[in-house]
Amino acid sequence: MTMATKTFKIGEYAKGGVITVDIKGKIITVIGKDWDFSTGSRKSSDQSNAKEFTRETVEATDSNVERKLTEFLHDLTTSYYTDQIMKWIESKVKLQRNLMW
Repeated sequence: MTMATKTFKIGEYAKGGVITVDIKGKIITVIGKDWDFSTGSRKSSDQSNAKEFTRETVEATDSNVERKLTEFLHDLTTSYYTDQIMKWIESKVKLQRNLMW
């Protein structure tokens, strides 16, 4: 079972500044968080307790998982960071490909 968590401290290029991705088996959760300035404003600051303001949970086996994730991420951040986060997710779990475009 794949288990991985990564926090992307994007700052001004993302709503809230912090995006955390949590993968547990086939369940992928993307969480948008507000930057916790009480821990500092540098990228090296601990953002693990930053306040969550939105989340999307999908299954990797869902037929439109890639579209759901990219649309959610595009709402939170730029195309560049959406691509970087999607690459990280795909390195951890195999996503269902919808071949019926």
